[in-house]
Amino acid sequence: MSVEAEGAETDEPGWEVDPDDESGAAVVATVGRQLRLRREAAGLRAAEFGQAIGYGEDLVYKVESGTRIPRQEYLDKADKVLRAEGMISAMKQDVAEVRYPKRVRDLARLEARAVELLSYGSHNLHGLLQTQEYARALIETRRPAYSSDEVARMVAGRMARQSIFERSPAPELSFVQEEVTLRRPIGGRMVLHRQLQRLLEVSRLRNVEVQIMPTDREDNAGMGGESQVLKFADGSAVGRGEGVFAGRPVADPKQLRILELRYGIIRAQALNPRESRAFIERLLGET
Repeated sequence: MSVEAEGAETDEPGWEVDPDDESGAAVVATVGRQLRLRREAAGLRAAEFGQAIGYGEDLVYKVESGTRIPRQEYLDKADKVLRAEGMISAMKQDVAEVRYPKRVRDLARLEARAVELLSYGSHNLHGLLQTQEYARALIETRRPAYSSDEVARMVAGRMARQSIFERSPAPELSFVQEEVTLRRPIGGRMVLHRQLQRLLEVSRLRNVEVQIMPTDREDNAGMGGESQVLKFADGSAVGRGEGVFAGRPVADPKQLRILELRYGIIRAQALNPRESRAFIERLLGET
């Protein structure tokens, strides 16, 4: 892409700051202030600096005022032009998490601590199981619609959470998915096909169990809605379930016991992991 083309798309290389995310906004404001001070110390006007790094003057002002979260390539180019010897590029660590919505960051932190995850999904595939294109298509179904900026941030945050599969020691992950979540062609048939391939791939990991709840099951303890429980190394846990405790997160052992009891029954009613893999393979043949 040419400098002129990049400059014309002033809002592309970054994300808008969530005004309700106070801690995130403070980080972005600090980074923006440092960039402005270094630019001014170098004797460059905003327009000159923008041209030098390949972005528009408007974006430069947004980043420096703390209303736009710069992407990594923006900081790398700024570091080179301002001859900061890595000081600006080092800021990438400060903005790495802030680029994701706060509720996504909070969830990611919990998942990063978890040694065990129990999840039942009735409407769509769990975020940890989604491909990028499926996640984007799913998020874009929301009404009122998210802006393009919000969609990009949410997809990026969802994909970042999947680093849980690379952890060592690996956490134990258990997913039960309703059959309909594997059949609904979110994003189209090819998107669904690739999503099922990914699901099959994940289901073969030694620390992951994926089970399918067939639609024709007469008994289904999950009719109250989706649920999830995260367990931590210190013995504590947190969970949430639709239809119980007003849908709020709970950490009380008595309330968690109810969520775990329900999940245990759901797992027993669903296809076992081997049967579930065979079921996914059949669906792949149909798509």
